Amino acid sequence: MQGRAGSGSPGEGNSVEARLVEREHEWETLGDLLDSARRGRGRVAVISGAIAGGKTSLLECFTEHALSEGALVLEAAGSRAERYLPFGILRRILDSAAPLDPAVHAEATALLDAVSDRATDGEDAASAVESGMRVLPHVCASLLRIARDRTVVIAVDDVHHGDELSRAFLLCLARRVRQAGVLIVLTEAVRLLPAQLDFHAELKRQPNCTTLRLPLLSTEGTGRLLAGHFTGAAAQRLAADCQQATGGNPLLVKALLEDGLAALGDSEPFQPLRPAETFERAVLDCLHRGDPEMPAVARGIAVLGDACPPALLSRITDVHVKTAELALQDLERCGILRDGAFREAATRSAVLTATPPGALSALHQRAARLLHQEGAAALDVARHLLAARKPVEDWAIPLLQDAAEYALVEGDPELALSCGQLAVDSCPEGSLRTALKSRLVSIVWRSSPVAAESHLRQLSREFCAGRLTDRDLLHAVSCLAWMGEARHAAEEIRRLQSDADQARESGHPFAYEPGTLAAAQDWLCVISPPVRDVFATATAEPANAAVPGPTRTPATGRLAGTAAHEMPDDAHVPAAEAMRTALRGGHGEAAVAEATRVLQRYHLSDRTLTPLVLAVLTLVYAGRLDLALTWIDRLLGECSAHNAPTWQAALGAVRAEVSLRQGDLPGAAAQARQSMSLISVQCWGVGVALPLGVLIEAETQMGNIDEAMSLLEQPVPEAMLETRLGLHYLRARGRCHLATGRYHAALRDFLTCGELMRAWDMEAAEPAPWRLDAAEAWLAIGNVARAREYVEQQRQREAVPAGGRPRGALLFALARTSGDLAYRLKRLTEAVDALEQGEDRLQLARTLGELGSAYRAAGDFNRARMLVRKAWHVAKSCGAQPLCEEFTPGRGDGESAPVVAGREAEPPKEAEVLSEAEARVALLAARGHTNREIATKLYVTVSTVEQHLTRIYRKLKVKRRRDLPGRLWDLSLPGIA
Repeated sequence: MQGRAGSGSPGEGNSVEARLVEREHEWETLGDLLDSARRGRGRVAVISGAIAGGKTSLLECFTEHALSEGALVLEAAGSRAERYLPFGILRRILDSAAPLDPAVHAEATALLDAVSDRATDGEDAASAVESGMRVLPHVCASLLRIARDRTVVIAVDDVHHGDELSRAFLLCLARRVRQAGVLIVLTEAVRLLPAQLDFHAELKRQPNCTTLRLPLLSTEGTGRLLAGHFTGAAAQRLAADCQQATGGNPLLVKALLEDGLAALGDSEPFQPLRPAETFERAVLDCLHRGDPEMPAVARGIAVLGDACPPALLSRITDVHVKTAELALQDLERCGILRDGAFREAATRSAVLTATPPGALSALHQRAARLLHQEGAAALDVARHLLAARKPVEDWAIPLLQDAAEYALVEGDPELALSCGQLAVDSCPEGSLRTALKSRLVSIVWRSSPVAAESHLRQLSREFCAGRLTDRDLLHAVSCLAWMGEARHAAEEIRRLQSDADQARESGHPFAYEPGTLAAAQDWLCVISPPVRDVFATATAEPANAAVPGPTRTPATGRLAGTAAHEMPDDAHVPAAEAMRTALRGGHGEAAVAEATRVLQRYHLSDRTLTPLVLAVLTLVYAGRLDLALTWIDRLLGECSAHNAPTWQAALGAVRAEVSLRQGDLPGAAAQARQSMSLISVQCWGVGVALPLGVLIEAETQMGNIDEAMSLLEQPVPEAMLETRLGLHYLRARGRCHLATGRYHAALRDFLTCGELMRAWDMEAAEPAPWRLDAAEAWLAIGNVARAREYVEQQRQREAVPAGGRPRGALLFALARTSGDLAYRLKRLTEAVDALEQGEDRLQLARTLGELGSAYRAAGDFNRARMLVRKAWHVAKSCGAQPLCEEFTPGRGDGESAPVVAGREAEPPKEAEVLSEAEARVALLAARGHTNREIATKLYVTVSTVEQHLTRIYRKLKVKRRRDLPGRLWDLSLPGIA
């Protein structure tokens, strides 16, 4: 083995040299005492030290040495189990005295038996001791006669565990060996019981008595012990950590060394030695070598944690406070504790593992109760209640509720879940248990909605029985809709509404407010419009009747038939109204205002997650991507402070949708993929439609067709296409089919979107502009007439909307379906103007390219090249590789490929009049970036960009933004992409 000293076998640790590390002084003293005994001057040595501090090891080494020197060694050891057995130590000494004459041995044994019999027959202890004391001089004389011929060493280990008569014998002998060849060597604990103090004091009074106190090993001594197995450098490197883990206790050091040798094999140690089974067994050995209270106190420390006050330990372990203090001192002396705490985590583990389960559970229960009485933190008390693994008492249920909330604040949902589950399991049936179940669903939902499904089904039975609060009812309905159970939830809500009607007719109270049930119905209809059939059927209306949900008063939007005080103060109600307003068409400003109020009023929580997601989506559908981006980033910032993967996933999916609509294809794909990785597909429920749809469309637009097709093969919930989010997936699938030449499949998907949106009374083009998509599919098929028909339908419904993105898309479609070149040029020019004011760079790239093609058809090749080049740059910034290939200059017009962005080039003379700052702004503007994007890239304000553009237009003698590419044909600056 490289790096090891000697053979490196564990057996070397038991050599005399290893056992005598930092025991040289004591060894020399014992040798001097043995020499004195040889000269007929008897001596007594008392070796004391901490538990497992090396007393026995030193005694064994010395007796082996004495035997090798020809001395007669008589050995015995005290035992706690035989503490009350008369003459226990003395009998073992006599049994080991082989040179003793058999007759003398028989006589001494008979005397001892007689005294023992008298004590057994009921004679009082004082009389028995008095009889024993009369026997002891005769026994001493027998042993002293042996010492006339040879040196006698009497070695007694753990004399403090000896019986009273044996200790009396040792005192009697100690007083008689001063002129004999006898050496008495005793080992004892540092802390003695009151009954042992007289013996110790009387022994020390003898002039021939020498006391030796063994300290624990120092860091240097620990290093010397390690040096027997490792190189000097390695031993020195390991010594400090080993000392810190063991306190220098020789037993623990050797155990740690043995674990290290087993783990390392032939490797050189570069990391601290790790404690394992041998170390843990050594810890338990230390505990059980001490007084019986030591293991109990150690268990108390292991349960309570570090630095426990003796008074609290006493109450938990049922040990007297003074005894607990003494046990703490012993644990400190032997190196297990340092400043009242375990030195090593493995020590605590060993103590807890060795504790019987029933006893450990009782300790945790008692600790929880006492800590609660002491005013400890709820989390500290809850950890003991959880460790007890038993139902808690009534006082602990509210505490577990508080602990669950604190755990969530600290980012530990697993602990919160455990607290919530224990509270539910310990609570009897009733309203409190139902509330606890509802909160438990919320806690589980943060990490894994699919794991909450079983709890959610139990909760649905509770709200059907009318035992939920109004707020919990709305949250439960929202969770059921997420998991694809919207129809089931609708059926239960309809049944509750029927029960409420009957209760009102009979004058009986009902569990839920009418406004709560109406709000739940409203929410379900917004999330999954087909559930309106449930409510329509229940009211005896035709199944195909258009039932847009509960009616509202025109002025306030409040659900008809409900008073203001009946409306629940819950985010679901205004969020649903904002979404419905946005999808109604022509009410963008109202929808934005309502969604903004929701986002400003409610903070992110378990109950508000889905309403806030819906509010941000409302902003997206209303065309306010800037506002949506601001709010989604703010919500994601709040979410980062919580360990809530479901929150991050849902919000991240909306962020991906914003990036997609802005034309940031790589960003959208990365964000969608990250969101899907946070929770499993099963956890997404029907909500998987949003991130999966974004990912499919982004990969398609980037040209990663194989990846997009593999995503389409991923199984999705059947109920997904019954939700509004399902339209995102359906449209993305159609776009993928369109890009791969499956035009009829694409057309079928787009028309299906249209059928659903018409059935669901969605007048706006969002979330799927299906008519324009269908027109594009008809164009790909070659049926221009049908394409123009769908575009005209869209124009009649939208009346050429003012917004940049939808207006630009409509104008682009009008141009493509027209055969009049002048009409195409006009519409495409208007589309570019509209899109340059918006944020959809991908649509801008497509429109610029189409406009360039139109100018090429008109014979204006110079302008055509300028526009196509600009389209290429915009498409490149979007990551749209297929568009970049389509717009690469040189395809049909003899132009060379574009210069790689960032390479220095001499600007043309037209651009020499611009300052460097103006040139940077001009180049970014020529490549299709909006003023806000330019400001962000150059770290200036939007106002500064506008001022630069004014001067640029004047210097270059242009009037409009789209004329810049023609004046800045070959301008390229470092760092501008």
